[in-house]
Amino acid sequence: MQEETVQVPFSDLGLPEPILRSLKQLGYETPSPIQAKSIPMILEGKNIIGQAQTGTGKTAAFALPILANIDLKQTSPQALVLAPTRELAIQVAEAFQVYARNLKNFHVLPIYGGADMRGQLRSLSRGAHVVVGTPGRLLDHLRRKSLKLDQLKTVVLDEADEMLRMGFIDDVDTILAETPDSRQTALFSATMPDRIKQIAKRHVGDPVHIKIAAKSTTVDTIDQSFLIVNQGDKLDALTRYLESQESDGIIIFVRTREATGVVAEKLSARGYSAAAINGDINQTQREKTISRLKKGTIDILVATDVAARGIDVERISHVINYDIPYDSEGYVHRIGRTGRAGRLGKALLFVQPRERRLLGIIEKDTKQKLQAWQKPTAQQLAEQRKTKLSEDIATKLENTVADVYHKMIAELCETLDQPAEQIAAALLSDKFSLEQVAPPPESKKPKRREREDRDDNRDGRSRDRDRGRDRDGGGDRGRERKSGRSEKDSIPFEQYRIEAGTVHGVQPKDIVGALANEAGLERDFIGRIQLNEDHCTVGLPPGMPKDLHQLLQKVRVKGQPMRISRVGKDNAADKNDDRKERKRPASRKPAGKSFKEGNKNAGKRGENKKPPVNPQDDNRGNR
Repeated sequence: MQEETVQVPFSDLGLPEPILRSLKQLGYETPSPIQAKSIPMILEGKNIIGQAQTGTGKTAAFALPILANIDLKQTSPQALVLAPTRELAIQVAEAFQVYARNLKNFHVLPIYGGADMRGQLRSLSRGAHVVVGTPGRLLDHLRRKSLKLDQLKTVVLDEADEMLRMGFIDDVDTILAETPDSRQTALFSATMPDRIKQIAKRHVGDPVHIKIAAKSTTVDTIDQSFLIVNQGDKLDALTRYLESQESDGIIIFVRTREATGVVAEKLSARGYSAAAINGDINQTQREKTISRLKKGTIDILVATDVAARGIDVERISHVINYDIPYDSEGYVHRIGRTGRAGRLGKALLFVQPRERRLLGIIEKDTKQKLQAWQKPTAQQLAEQRKTKLSEDIATKLENTVADVYHKMIAELCETLDQPAEQIAAALLSDKFSLEQVAPPPESKKPKRREREDRDDNRDGRSRDRDRGRDRDGGGDRGRERKSGRSEKDSIPFEQYRIEAGTVHGVQPKDIVGALANEAGLERDFIGRIQLNEDHCTVGLPPGMPKDLHQLLQKVRVKGQPMRISRVGKDNAADKNDDRKERKRPASRKPAGKSFKEGNKNAGKRGENKKPPVNPQDDNRGNR
């Protein structure tokens, strides 16, 4: 285990009072290493190059000092954050909004491909202090002159190495060329390949280099597992886990001080002996609580990372990460509370759908593959309760039961005029509720979102999301994907050529991702993809709208414009073909599904225009 370092509080970093008040309300106690080193530098106006693993809290490292320097009276963009995916752009924008909860009239605008352009245009016309966007859509706005960057104070390149792999570097150069020379620039990257260094040399003048080394190792005596679960389902999953495990002492880690009290209170209401510790609890009370855990007068401790420092309790058999930690090192420190002195410990990690990438990072950094924990059904728990009761009674019957108990049962039967079975049933009803032993049937239909998330993570490759497998929702509000692969057989696919091939590093998933995110096509409506050296072909439903055809001309795959065209026709022929298909009478339509039907949102609107995409959708590999 790595030795834990003492951290300074946020109040020592020079942040203004409204920001500190927001952090306190959120329950954040101390900054992560990248935050502690970056915030003062950005506040001083220095350019920085920060290298730290994804999930180490880099968003707050640049968002907090940017908010501290914002002039709320100036409505033109003062800060621009470039992100490689729409998912990350949305998360960053949400973080800005949360941290700025005490800044009146602050506005942040996420801009990304796939969303309604008209809504973004309206928002830009009203003004935004901070713009967070993906390179492709930002370029679209720059060409339209709907986005002006001449008043920018700060530019941030978040996950710069991801943008390099996704072919956005040329776009980044173009965007940064439109920003003032006097701007402050912060570049964050998990790795620092040569091309990232070249970008830094071109665009980050006289930078301060900040590098946070990854220090993550786990011990073999800890059985590690994870569960993909939505935030609202965590408590149910937690109680099912606790009931299904043979445990001794347990530590449950949450992210904020407020959450410690909430989780401990709800567990207590469910009959568990639980207590909370956090930064608001004084040292005396903290020591008393830990002493109770050691003595066994409480079994569950709900804690934040800071409050749990220094805890060394031998009886800890389980560590539960109710909230995923910010980085791999934090995960290692947490689960290191169990599995000590050669004993076997268990660790469970709750992962929300939007946090899947952090799971992959933890597995990579710890070189440990976490196993998916299968949450037991209510019926399985009921059977488990009966089995355990039977085993407990069998154990008691092995020993001689005092005659006084037999006499009491006989007297109760005579007094109440009831058989012994009725007396036993009444006593059991006090021990178990009806729902615990005879639960109502659960829905047989699995949550598609959770199932797909689990499948994605078992692949160990976060980029598999480009395949469009989970395009129909990336979070708690994800829409279910249409089923029925047999429909593909009835689609009269037309062959299209895309001017990107193996020489450009293109894979089928990149094509699927681009068509899914920009054209809104379901995966089942994308035909066979044939890769060639300098181009590829793909089958698409008939009737591609003209505006969508024009859009796909500009969409990049691995840095290459698609320049899509019908096979055997030039662009002019495509345009004529589009016109003919739009004028074709309904009776002459080919059998099977049309392009409009394959578009997952067009049917609701009756319009052939680019549909809005669920804000949680991933955009890796595409703009």
